[in-house]
Amino acid sequence: MQEIIRPHAETAYAAELKALAKADDRQRPPGWLLSPWAVVTYLLGGTAGKTAIEPKYFGNRRLIEIAVATLATDRALMLLGVPGTAKTWVSEHLAAAISGDSTLLVQGTAGINEDALRYGWNYARLIAEGPSEKALVASPVLTGMRTGKLVRVEELTRIPADVQDTLITLLSEKILPVPELNTEIQAKRGFNLIATANDRDKGVNELSAALRRRFNTVVLPLPATLDEEVHIVQNRVAALGKALELPPEAAPLKEVQRLVTIFRELRSGKTEDGREKLKSPTATLSTAEAISVIHQGQSLAVHFGDGEIRAHDLAAGLSGAVVKDPGTDAAVWSEYLETVVKRREGWADLYRACKDLE
Repeated sequence: MQEIIRPHAETAYAAELKALAKADDRQRPPGWLLSPWAVVTYLLGGTAGKTAIEPKYFGNRRLIEIAVATLATDRALMLLGVPGTAKTWVSEHLAAAISGDSTLLVQGTAGINEDALRYGWNYARLIAEGPSEKALVASPVLTGMRTGKLVRVEELTRIPADVQDTLITLLSEKILPVPELNTEIQAKRGFNLIATANDRDKGVNELSAALRRRFNTVVLPLPATLDEEVHIVQNRVAALGKALELPPEAAPLKEVQRLVTIFRELRSGKTEDGREKLKSPTATLSTAEAISVIHQGQSLAVHFGDGEIRAHDLAAGLSGAVVKDPGTDAAVWSEYLETVVKRREGWADLYRACKDLE
């Protein structure tokens, strides 16, 4: 059997979760596998006995504490932020640490219907036997209610407003009516919902005031400093490279720093020293995209180079990341190359590599 490319969090970090559960002597909310303190330790790193706990999220500890405390109440949690702020990553690890299962997932899309949040039917069985418990097809939400586990709803604001409001009764009453069977599903203790959302992408549907009241919102910001963002990119690139058997030395610190500097400057509309204003492209240029560019360069360097990312490997992914709208972003990128990259000491190789690709 081939190895899985990306195992679920509860599988990849099973040893850490086991060590935390063994060392955890604090109060656990009903239905939780770990105490809130242990969940935060799992997310932010620490120790459990002799086991080192790897940090999964680099950022403000208080934000994670608020998120975990919210899930210990009867309020649902909304993780809000621009793309690439680790909302999905955090929600997955929260579910893994609290419920031991991060697979109860609803992916929000513009074409989703109520069945994805409620239940559907096995129509062959429905026609043959009529409405019955065996003909009912449970959604991840219904399964979470039955088993007392956390459910994740990704990109909630991409779901049409009328479908979003299906969640109001679920979150208020903790029940899911099934009128076809003249019954209802009552949530077991431990059930709750984590939703993620951003307002930067096209196709966003605003949440109704009634639904928004059911959530406690935690805003996950972009990394505050250059060093913090570089550290995040290095850690994630190392983890991804390990899974694909790419050597960590293929992504040298110098190239990671240059890429993150470019992303931060174009994102903020000014150079890192604040002396020069810049035009920003339409792309979000998130930390997640920086990780993808470095990972692509790492693969290029290993398979088609000398094993270490050079300027031409970095340039290969830069243009595609920055220029999402050729009509406007191409001019912004070209101007940045001429006014910043060309003049910056030690960046001549990157300037030439980017210009060669134009």
